[in-house]
Amino acid sequence: MACDISNGRARACKEGLGGASTLYLYNELADAFTVLAGEATDMNVLLTAAYAFPLEGDGNTLEQSMVSDRNTGTKVNTQTLTVMLKNMDAATSAEFNLLAAGYPQAVVVDRNGNHHAIGLDDGIDFTVLASTGGAKTDMNGYTLTGVATTTDIAPLLSATTVTAFEAVVI
Repeated sequence: MACDISNGRARACKEGLGGASTLYLYNELADAFTVLAGEATDMNVLLTAAYAFPLEGDGNTLEQSMVSDRNTGTKVNTQTLTVMLKNMDAATSAEFNLLAAGYPQAVVVDRNGNHHAIGLDDGIDFTVLASTGGAKTDMNGYTLTGVATTTDIAPLLSATTVTAFEAVVI
């Protein structure tokens, strides 16, 4: 049967780090990557521009929740991205107005160097919170929360796909 598991996993070493280091956003593109067995092995040539948002500190997360339902014979993966970007400015606010109105897709780089392609099915819906904070030590900046639903856990970009993708980063 095509949905039978076919592999196990060896015990992992204690060398992984939590959190994300970079967010890359790009405008929605059908079939942005060719995905085989959970890996993005090729990039669509129509993907010509991606925009980098370096992430610092804690609080930058990507969570994926796969839910299957035997009654309906379906599965859905909900991808939730939360990032915190310090300081507010007019240009960034204008871009985030567009971000919330569109259907962007993203590549999130975790602190282990893995590149996760998210929002591939229908794009990502973003909530943008711009906050000055209250106390002098509160964050002044943006908190972006992006939610996407897909059929599978986000594919990881292969090394050659990472190279091709980074060539289009503006």
